[in-house]
Amino acid sequence: MEGVTATATARKIMVVADPGRESAGALQWALSHSVVEHDELILLHVQNSASWRNSFTFFRRPSQNSSNTSVSSESSHGGGGGGSVSGGGGGVDLEFLEVMKRACEAIQPKVRVHIERVDMGGKDKASTILNQCKALSVDVLIIGQRRSISNAILGCRLSGGSTKGMDTAEYLIENCKCTCVGVQRKGQNGGYVLNTKTHRNFWLLA
Repeated sequence: MEGVTATATARKIMVVADPGRESAGALQWALSHSVVEHDELILLHVQNSASWRNSFTFFRRPSQNSSNTSVSSESSHGGGGGGSVSGGGGGVDLEFLEVMKRACEAIQPKVRVHIERVDMGGKDKASTILNQCKALSVDVLIIGQRRSISNAILGCRLSGGSTKGMDTAEYLIENCKCTCVGVQRKGQNGGYVLNTKTHRNFWLLA
């Protein structure tokens, strides 16, 4: 897929990071199929200052009796090329972005990983992400996508510079200047469905 396969040139790859299985699946795909040595991986979390909480408890450090933890504590686990990060600490809650970062560093130790938090500032989420892509000169944007029949049929046809009626992932795929990949994880061993501006519903085995 254009703009997704590994190249010798270091790239800036941004993954939209949220405390949910769609975001975890996108990060798993990025780590196992897109990010290569010397790339820079940016975990972007878009927050709303009106409702954002300082920390989340969706991700937990495992007890010392647990051997490892995956990128997500939910049912979506990494596919081929993925991995896990070891840890202990008796179930201490960790901020989910830090857990994601640690998992990335364990799976891809030669990739620079850093976290970006940005407030929506009254704008919609998609526009905020587009602004960050431009400001940081991102080469590839990756976002988890929850597919529905209406999105699959109508999403790629909606336009007009507005996010109304279009989910965030579809809007970014259509309007992002860099390559944008929407990732849907299909169960633990079911592979991925990928969407870009030029490739729709591209199936990739885990």
